[in-house]
Amino acid sequence: MYEKKDKRTGGQVDKRTEDTGEPTLTPVSDLGEFGLIDRLTRNIKQYHRETLKGVGDDAAVIDMALNIRRGEACLAPTVCLVSTDLLMEGVHFDMIYTPLRHLGYKSVAVNASDIAAMNGIPKQITVSVGVSSRYPVEALEELYAGIRMACDHYQIDLIGGDTSASVTGMAISVTVLGEAKKEEILYRNGAKPGDLICVTGDLGSAYIGLLLLEREKKVFQANPGMQPELQGYDYQIGRFLKPEARTDIRLLLDGIGVKPTSMIDISDGLASETLHLCKMSDTGCRIYEEKIPIDEHTKEISLEFNIIPSVAALSGGEDYELLFTVPQKQLDKIREVAGITIIGYMTPPSEGKRMITPDGKEVEITAQGWKAF
Repeated sequence: MYEKKDKRTGGQVDKRTEDTGEPTLTPVSDLGEFGLIDRLTRNIKQYHRETLKGVGDDAAVIDMALNIRRGEACLAPTVCLVSTDLLMEGVHFDMIYTPLRHLGYKSVAVNASDIAAMNGIPKQITVSVGVSSRYPVEALEELYAGIRMACDHYQIDLIGGDTSASVTGMAISVTVLGEAKKEEILYRNGAKPGDLICVTGDLGSAYIGLLLLEREKKVFQANPGMQPELQGYDYQIGRFLKPEARTDIRLLLDGIGVKPTSMIDISDGLASETLHLCKMSDTGCRIYEEKIPIDEHTKEISLEFNIIPSVAALSGGEDYELLFTVPQKQLDKIREVAGITIIGYMTPPSEGKRMITPDGKEVEITAQGWKAF
């Protein structure tokens, strides 16, 4: 036996026989539903004491009151946060350029990001997968390898889920449970006029990564013998295929004594998320175009695609950075923090939602990012 990469398993490693060189892949039907679940969820680690029972029964068991009984270790009772995301093949991901291990990791990270946006800690997830017969067991093992990697990285317990046959490809549904102290939860509706608008990291690179992959996909479809030209674009492609949830920001802000007034994660583009905060908080805003943090190489590639870099940041999406507001009195604390950029401020709603260009012009902010339907 020797190992070689196979396109049918998302570019992942499989075993091939010496005689034919063909992959030895296992149809899901050979294992059945419960055999498949056993194989995919073996050796799963659990990180939280409140997870009393994970995979293996009719339902998971979580002791939601455990934190109250911890005595001195518990500073305040916590509440449960719940969020769900659905990823559909052909809509949210393309198997031509998406490695299954990356897809598994991303499916967890985007859910952890929702909990991070509420200033919470992701604790447990359930994962449900629907797959067509073209996906062998080995492909699903690659998917779950990515899921386990993300669970290890974010210290999340995989506590259950479901598997099903599908006639249209792959579908992944992840539900995440998180924890937060009630008084520390951040909503979208807490911003006030005068609050500073801040963003973590840099924006637009994930969208540019997608454009690069789509460009090479078209080249491959026109000439399958051509090798993709992706060298030098690791950062942009990585931002799209394997984003990271900013679960670190909660502790960073707490460490400097800053409590945001509102927060949201940037999944649909800076413009869309800013408008969400304004709508829920009943405010207007001013964003300075030149303040939007964009990676320098991403700027160069954007121009090669004839795209204004700020447009990629405003409308691209999939960055999974955090957008939040803080009172102006916390300016001195927040402006010197590496990796956080102040890009504007909230205004009364009557002043509208506008972006100020480098030459001083005001442009109405419109959402042109992802539309689910």
